[in-house]
Amino acid sequence: MNQYRPTGFGFLPPVVKNLLIINGLFFLTSVVAGSTFNLNLNQYLGLHYPGNQHFGIWQLVTYMFMHADFTHILFNMFALWMFGNVLENVWGPKRFLNYYLITGIGAGLVQWLVAFIRIQGILPELSPEQIEMVYSQGTGVMMQGMNYSDPYMRTLNAIVNTPTVGASGAVFGILLAFGMMFPNSLIYLYFAIPVKAKYFVIGYGAIELYMGFANSPTDNVAHFAHLGGMIFGFLLIMYWKKKGQLFH
Repeated sequence: MNQYRPTGFGFLPPVVKNLLIINGLFFLTSVVAGSTFNLNLNQYLGLHYPGNQHFGIWQLVTYMFMHADFTHILFNMFALWMFGNVLENVWGPKRFLNYYLITGIGAGLVQWLVAFIRIQGILPELSPEQIEMVYSQGTGVMMQGMNYSDPYMRTLNAIVNTPTVGASGAVFGILLAFGMMFPNSLIYLYFAIPVKAKYFVIGYGAIELYMGFANSPTDNVAHFAHLGGMIFGFLLIMYWKKKGQLFH
């Protein structure tokens, strides 16, 4: 049985290494911009819902390099290294980078789709004036750490005016790829508990699906974006497998 257990950061293929560096630079820049210039780069580089005043199509790429805090980037980058270095060495730099970007962009597209579906269920409960207020003034309300008292306006505001940030969608795509290509490899939870990769991936996906539908008002995690990265990763791997190009 193949086993896989992280042994250190000594082995860094070029794309994984550069992704770690780029993400780190983006994070440091956002911290400096916020503390020195009171500039929130998430408003420009995070993924916004179309119609938001800060929306830009480039955000489908840039949001992958923005993170909410140190813990967020730490766990994403650790997972990128842990699973990504194996995949890049199997696929090569070009294919690995393409996979990373496609799953990350796919995660953003799924996030938009889920947001659109949720918004359609909210709009009939609001007047045109309330909807206009959310779209025109909601960002300012959110930036002050507040939200509307009306539950439908509050939910709409959270969807439309909260940017999505993080490499998690692409990282979940990488996790899915590792589980599909090395299903019986062992992943050591907490560096002690062995779990086969296929069960780890299935379990993680099930948790994300449950949390996405649970939709807790205090949960700011983009669970469906994570699932989107896995879905696009699955489709891409199945395409390569059908063409007989899974390992090259």
